[in-house]
Amino acid sequence: MTTLAGKRITLKAAAAGKPVILVFYRGGWCPFCNLQLSDLRLIQKQTDALGYQMIGISPDLPAELNRTLDKQQLKYTLLSESKANAMRAFGIGYRLDAATIEKYKGYGVDLEKTSGEKHHGLPVPSVFIVDANGLIQFSYVNPDYKARVPSSVVLAAAQAIAKRKQYLTPK
Repeated sequence: MTTLAGKRITLKAAAAGKPVILVFYRGGWCPFCNLQLSDLRLIQKQTDALGYQMIGISPDLPAELNRTLDKQQLKYTLLSESKANAMRAFGIGYRLDAATIEKYKGYGVDLEKTSGEKHHGLPVPSVFIVDANGLIQFSYVNPDYKARVPSSVVLAAAQAIAKRKQYLTPK
């Protein structure tokens, strides 16, 4: 992945051994993504207090990420993942067909320009909560790009995980 400053970084290095809320989004051009990113901004103080860091991951190039950061007034980390490796690793990547690519171009969305790649891949909008050991403790993945997990649900999951309430113990 690439930081806003253009530095290459692994997800493991970005997480730095801390629990992390990973948000895969399609790009700054997507109004549903921008609503979700803005909504998650509202719980950041609470998730920070629980020891989490929030990281948004998109195929957008760093210059595009900077525009999203400014437009949405985000204080959390955004990473560029234009090569689509993390999308594939998490099993959430898909490729757009030619008709959809042309439709997007009609809306002024040029995925090759925003990502710098020709793979026409996007992530299914997803949220993962990963603990400090690198284990996924919560996931929300919905192929309907309009359906997003509310920040209140993400916060509740983060609180439960922080208290280790996701583990069941027999009586």
